[in-house]
Amino acid sequence: MTESEELLRAKLNAETGKLAWPELERHFARGVVIKVLPDLDLLDVALAMARDDKASVSHWLEEGRLARADAEDARQWHAQQSLFWAVVAAPWVLIQEVAARQDA
Repeated sequence: MTESEELLRAKLNAETGKLAWPELERHFARGVVIKVLPDLDLLDVALAMARDDKASVSHWLEEGRLARADAEDARQWHAQQSLFWAVVAAPWVLIQEVAARQDA
């Protein structure tokens, strides 16, 4: 990894945080939420998207490990009051489910 990639990864890491579904709903309404399956590293995906690494992103999309969130996802996350790790790789908001909230 080059020094610029390491700096970008550190920046993305610093901007990653936990968000509850209600905090993400407005981004979903704009159509910019991308779900990342748990077997992928969220920062690796964000870095690939920020670098415009079409090969990696296309591969993950084809495998179904990366996908735009749909209405069924939103209904489920709302019902479960899910919690996510989230990071912006403009214009996208990448999310990876942590867990459904236990106090909901």
